[in-house]
Amino acid sequence: MLSANATARRDRPRTARELGIMQGFPPPPEKCPTMENWDLPPFNRWSFQNIRSLFPSVDVQRAEAAPPPLPRAEQDITGIEIDMPEGPRKTVARILSDTYTDGFLILRKNAVVAELYFNDMKPATPHLSQSVAKSVVGALIGILHGEGVLDIEAPCGDLVPELQRCGYADASLSQVLDMQSGVRFTEDYGLPGSDMTRIDIACGWRPPRKGEPRSTIRDVILTLPKIREHGEVFQYRSIETDVLAWAAERATGQPLAQMISERIWSRIGAERDAFFTVDTAGTALADGGFNATMRDYARFAMMMANGGVADGAQIVPADWVASLRHGESAKFGEPYTALSPNGAYRRQWWVADVNRGDFMARGVFGQLLYIDQEADFVAVKLSTWPDYLVPEFGALEMRMIRTIRDALT
Repeated sequence: MLSANATARRDRPRTARELGIMQGFPPPPEKCPTMENWDLPPFNRWSFQNIRSLFPSVDVQRAEAAPPPLPRAEQDITGIEIDMPEGPRKTVARILSDTYTDGFLILRKNAVVAELYFNDMKPATPHLSQSVAKSVVGALIGILHGEGVLDIEAPCGDLVPELQRCGYADASLSQVLDMQSGVRFTEDYGLPGSDMTRIDIACGWRPPRKGEPRSTIRDVILTLPKIREHGEVFQYRSIETDVLAWAAERATGQPLAQMISERIWSRIGAERDAFFTVDTAGTALADGGFNATMRDYARFAMMMANGGVADGAQIVPADWVASLRHGESAKFGEPYTALSPNGAYRRQWWVADVNRGDFMARGVFGQLLYIDQEADFVAVKLSTWPDYLVPEFGALEMRMIRTIRDALT
């Protein structure tokens, strides 16, 4: 493991400590994150590593036995040069710095090639995953389907009768998994009144408007109407993952955190408990509230890279994992094709290229798990971008990761 905090560059993004965020006893009020700004710059440089200081949460427990350490075959990858579409090449070290990286880990043939920490992050630090959480939930749905507990072709209204009152009544769980329902959900981050902002308020990530009661995540779901036929096209909508979690909890009689603990986290050799943020009803934010250490994200990704197998046991059904390499690219259009021109979305995972079959878990502000089974290669990147979406950062990171992959393989 290498520490990457020290650098002489003056133009690099500053760390939370250098910015004075939450420094002092007590810190100055202007250096403390609030419910209005905790996920925005500069405060997200601190808050994404300190979510439990801000929000109520529930544990996703690991196994009691201490796990074996990850195998290691470390080498210095920071000097690898990346070709740029315009201008001179950039090194891996420069790109990691420029893209506000908190942690970066590369696995090749199940061994750690590189493990780098920035912004005062440490191996034991849990980091917010944002929408990487969706892919964790997607893996759980695959397990429940394999157990025969959850029929993914059933209408959501049959699985959760309350959903008969909204647009999800006649959408199959499979259509929700692939984000192909015809339900309205405006995925506009930070826009007052958008459905995404309503969920942020309901889950406790934003304060309610003055004088308005705080609803819950599932209150919001029940207000969403159907605006087109299901199955026509992929459209990214975070709320779909919360619908999946509701169906899973109803089918098993267990809360989401317990299901993931028993079926995934306690079986992959996780070093640390993970956790979800929860709303006032105790409902886990399935679409983005998951937090874990970088090494444990890597263990989860490695299990998926190995066809759903960890420590010789089949965790996620092999056919479910195999299906993540393919998808309906004809339903996958702009703006999603900007990063993945031949991509798709399958069972809560992004297919980077349907021909190669590499797939990804992605979250706003620069969270990424990249899995290439063909190359036996995994990359984990945790970040605190200065905005929800920075398209040039996403493209730069993918160019870097694929260059590292090709250099190693």
